[in-house]
Amino acid sequence: MTEYEIRYNKLKRLIQAGLDPYKQKFRPTYSSEKIKEEFQYLKQGEHCADKYVSVSGRVLTIRDFGGSVFFHILDHAGTIQAFIEKKYSQELLNFFREFVDSGDIVGIEGTVFRTRKGEITVYVNSLKILAKSLHPLPEKWHGLKDIEARFRARYLDLIMNPDVREIFIKRHRIINFIRNFLIDRGFIEVETPILQPVPSGAVARPFKTYHNELEAELFLRIAPELYLKRLIIGGFDKIFEIGKNLRNEGVSSHHNPEFSMLELYQAYADYNDLMKLTEELFSQVCQIINGKLAVKRGEEEIDFSVPFPRISIKDEFIKHSGIPENKIKDEKFLKEALKSKMKIEDDMDWGNIVLEYFETFIAEKIKVPTFVIDFPTSTSPLAKRKEDDPDFTERFELYVFGMEVANAFSELSDPEDQRKRFEEQIKIRRMKELLEDMDWDFVKALEYGMPPTAGEGIGIDRLVMLVTGAMTIKEVILFPTLKPEKSKEIR
Repeated sequence: MTEYEIRYNKLKRLIQAGLDPYKQKFRPTYSSEKIKEEFQYLKQGEHCADKYVSVSGRVLTIRDFGGSVFFHILDHAGTIQAFIEKKYSQELLNFFREFVDSGDIVGIEGTVFRTRKGEITVYVNSLKILAKSLHPLPEKWHGLKDIEARFRARYLDLIMNPDVREIFIKRHRIINFIRNFLIDRGFIEVETPILQPVPSGAVARPFKTYHNELEAELFLRIAPELYLKRLIIGGFDKIFEIGKNLRNEGVSSHHNPEFSMLELYQAYADYNDLMKLTEELFSQVCQIINGKLAVKRGEEEIDFSVPFPRISIKDEFIKHSGIPENKIKDEKFLKEALKSKMKIEDDMDWGNIVLEYFETFIAEKIKVPTFVIDFPTSTSPLAKRKEDDPDFTERFELYVFGMEVANAFSELSDPEDQRKRFEEQIKIRRMKELLEDMDWDFVKALEYGMPPTAGEGIGIDRLVMLVTGAMTIKEVILFPTLKPEKSKEIR
C-alpha cells in the first residue's frame, strides 16, 4: 500500500471507532511558548505534577523507544516536546502508535516536566486527533532546488520552515507599526476603488475586467493616487491607504503583478517634509522589528541611521556619464553620445534618457539608504516643477541595496499644467501601445483647487524584504503570482 492508503485506512478506522477527527472539539489553554515560559523554573528531571496544561498543534517528529514515545508538536508560537509512556497508560501508548503519524494535528493534555537533557516537555495523559494528515511531511524541504515548489505549496513551507513563518510575523508587525505611526501623526486611513473606469496614477499596463450590470469595461487599479488626491481636494489634510495595486507586467526578484503599497498624502507639505517623515519611519521600523538600525541582506549590512544622504539625479548622471552639464537637455546629443552604451527608444526625450541611464548604470550601486532627488519633468507627470529649473521636479525616490522602495513628490496642483502633461502622456502611451484614455475628471477636480500637497508611495513588499533580509519579493508574499499548473487530484 502507498503511504496515502495506509493513512487513509487509519482515518477510516478512527471514524468507525467513533473518533472522527473532523468532528472533534478541543480548546487549548496554553501555547507552546507559554508552557516554556511558565515552567522555565523547573530543574532537570523535575516534574510539576499538580498543574495541567492543554496544547494543540501538528506532530513533527516521533521517536519511539519501546516503552515510551517522544514527539514534537508545532503550534502558532513554536514547538513543544511531548511524552507518552506505558507506565502511565499502555492503552494511550498503543493508540498513539496505531493511529498517529507525523503531520497529524493533535490536542494533548497533561502535566509538565523538564527532561534530564533539559527540555521542557508535556507528560501526556490524554490525546485527541483533530485532523489526520493523509500525506507525509517532506523530509528535505528547506533546501529545495526548485524554489517555486515552496511557493506553490506555501502551507508546507510554513510548516517546515520556522524562518519563513518569522518573515510573515514580521510583515504583520511592520504593517501594524506603519499604520500606528501614521495615525499617531494625525493621518487617517481611507479606502479607494480597486475597480476603476480609467487606469491612472502610473504608466503601467492594467488588468481588464467587465461589469455585466453596468455594461462597462473596468480596470484593476495600477495606483490609487488620483483618488487619494481627490480626497485632499475634498478637505482631508492627512490621509493614507495600505492596499493592493495590480499591474499586468513582468515578474522579477523585485516585481510581482499583485503587490502591496502604502500611499500617503499631506496637505501644506512638500517633498522635503516627506523625506524627514520617511527617514523617521524607516529607521523606527528597523529599530522596532530588528532591535537595531543595521540591516543585513546576504553578506552586505547597511545602517538606517538618519539623516539619509541626498543626491541629485542630474548630478549623478553628469558624474557617471561624462556628459557636460550644458548638454544634458540636448536630446540629439544624448542619443548620439549614449547609443553604444544603452538602448534608446525613438520616443525617448532627454529626461527619459537621463532616467534610463540612471536606472541602468547607477541605481544598483546605491547600497545605503539614499534619497535620489529632482527628476526630469517629462518622467514625472504628476509632480510639481522646481521653481529654479522647471525642467526638473520636486520628486525623490529612496534607494536601498540598489532597489527603489519609495517614490514621492510635491504634488502638481496647477490644472492647466496637469492637462498639458496628460496630453504628453497620451503620446507616450500611444507609442507603448498602452491605453490612451486619461482621468480627465481629476483635472476638473483640480480646477476646484487643491492645497499645496506632498504625496508618497512606499512598497510594502520591498520594505519587508529590506527588514527581513529576503533576497526576492516572492519570499515576503504569502502567495506570489506563479505560472499556473494544471490542477490534478492526488491519491
